Amino acid sequence: MVAARITVNGKETPISPAAPHTTVLDFLRERGLTGTKEGCAEGECGACSVLVARPGVKKPTDWVAVNACLVPVAALDGQEVVTSEGLATADASGAPAVLHPVQEEMAVRGGSQCGYCTPGFICSMASEYYRPDRCAHTDRAEPADGAGPCEGTGPGGGSEHGPNGFDLHALSGNLCRCTGYRPIRDAAFAVGMPSEDDPLARRREQSPPEPVATAYVRDDGAFLRPGTLADAVRLLRERPGAVVVAGSTDWGVEVNIRSRRADCVVAVDRLPELRELHVGSDRIEIGAALTLTEIERRLDGEVPLLAELFPQFASRLIRNSATLGGNLGTGSPIGDSAPVLLALEASLVLTGAGGEREVPLGDYFTGYRQSVRRPGELIRAVRIPRPLAPMTAFHKIAKRRFDDISSVAVAFALDIEDGTVRTARIGLGGVAATPIRALATESALEGGPWTAESVESAARVLSAEGTPMDDHRASAAYRSAMLGRSLLKLYARTTEAVSS
Repeated sequence: MVAARITVNGKETPISPAAPHTTVLDFLRERGLTGTKEGCAEGECGACSVLVARPGVKKPTDWVAVNACLVPVAALDGQEVVTSEGLATADASGAPAVLHPVQEEMAVRGGSQCGYCTPGFICSMASEYYRPDRCAHTDRAEPADGAGPCEGTGPGGGSEHGPNGFDLHALSGNLCRCTGYRPIRDAAFAVGMPSEDDPLARRREQSPPEPVATAYVRDDGAFLRPGTLADAVRLLRERPGAVVVAGSTDWGVEVNIRSRRADCVVAVDRLPELRELHVGSDRIEIGAALTLTEIERRLDGEVPLLAELFPQFASRLIRNSATLGGNLGTGSPIGDSAPVLLALEASLVLTGAGGEREVPLGDYFTGYRQSVRRPGELIRAVRIPRPLAPMTAFHKIAKRRFDDISSVAVAFALDIEDGTVRTARIGLGGVAATPIRALATESALEGGPWTAESVESAARVLSAEGTPMDDHRASAAYRSAMLGRSLLKLYARTTEAVSS
C-alpha cells in the first residue's frame, strides 16, 4: 500500500504524521496555508472552503468547493486540492504573483473588509467561475469555452444570477459580517470567462485523480478506503464498530463540535458501485455515494421534486459533499431528502454480507435515528419508480430561506385528473421521531375533488399528523399549523397556475 499523499497547489505532500481524524483545514494551516480559516467548524460559514478536482459532468474534471473543516485529510489521499493561495499565478521572473480574476474583482469592488471570510468566498467563487456550463446571457447560443448551449444557471433566476451566468447560490454557504454582501455580489457578477491559457481551466480537460484504496493507520485510529464494494462489505464485517462516511458533512461536525473519535473510519464515497445513476422507463436508480450536486446536474430536472429540494438542502458547499446515502443513513427525523423520497415512493437497495435486498423507504425507519439496516449493511442505491406524479412540491419551513435546518418539511406528489385526486403521496419531516408518510391525509384526499372545501378539510387532517414537539426551532403548535398551511399553499399555487 502506497503511503497516503495529497497534492496541494501542485505540490505533492505526505499526509503523515497527521492523526486519522485531522481535517483538511488543520492539515493546511499546519503547513502555513493560513488563508483557509476556521469559523464555525460545522460547515455553515464557508471560511474554510477549498477546491478539489472531482469527476466532472460537462468536462472530465470539475473544480468543486468543499468545507475543509469537515473533511478528514486522509479522505483526500491521492487527490488534488487548490487553496486560495494557489489561485494566484507566480511569474517565472520572481515578480509578485498575479491575482486570479475572482481575487482581482473582490479587491477592486470592495468585497473584502476584515478579510477573514474572503479566502473562503474566493474559493467558492472560483468553483462557480470554472463551472463549464456557465455562460454570459447574450444572443450567442454557445458559452465562451465552447462547452455547449447556455444552461445550468441553477435555481432562483432573476437577481440571483448575473449577466455572466454566475449563480449566487454558489456562495450560499459563505457568510460575511462586514460587507453586507453587495460588493461581493458585484464582484461575482463582474468576472468574465476563463482565458485559454488559464491553467485551472485547462486542467478541466484532463481526468481527475483516480480514487485510491487507503489504509491510513496510526496508534490513535485508522482511516480506511476500500477499493470495491465487496472489500467494503468484508471490512465492515471484520470491524462492526467502524464509522461509515461518505461526504463527512455529519461526521465532521461530530468530530469538531463534540470531539468524537473513532477507532476506525471507513470511507465509501468513491466506491464505483455506489456512484452509478441510471434513468430507465420504469425507474430511476441513484447511487448512494453520488453527491447532491452530481445528482442535481446529472438528472437536470428529470425528477422535478428532487430539483425543488436541492436548492433548499443546506448550501452548495454542503451539497458538493453530502450524499443521499449519508442523509438517509443517519436516520435523522429532519433530514430533508427523506420526505421527498417518501413522497416519490422510493426504496433503498441495501447490501451486506448476506447479499442485497430492497426495502421501501416507508418501512426503513424504525425509531429515532434507527432503521432496518443491519450491522455491516450499506445503502447502495435509491430507487424511484416511474411514472412520476405530475404535481409535486417541496415546502421547507425554517428560520432562514437557505442553509438552515428544517423546522418542518413537507413533500407532495399528487396525480389529479379531471379535478379528482387519483393518488396522493405526502412525506413529512420534523414532526415525529422519524420521517413519515401522512397516510391519513393521503386517504382524505384520494378519490375526492381538488377543491377549496376538500383541501381545507384535508388540511385539518394534515395538521394532526405526526407527534410534533417543542424545541428551540419551533413549538409543536407551530409545526402542526405549518402542516395544514402547507397543503393550503399548494392548492393556492395550483389554482393560480390554472387561472393564469
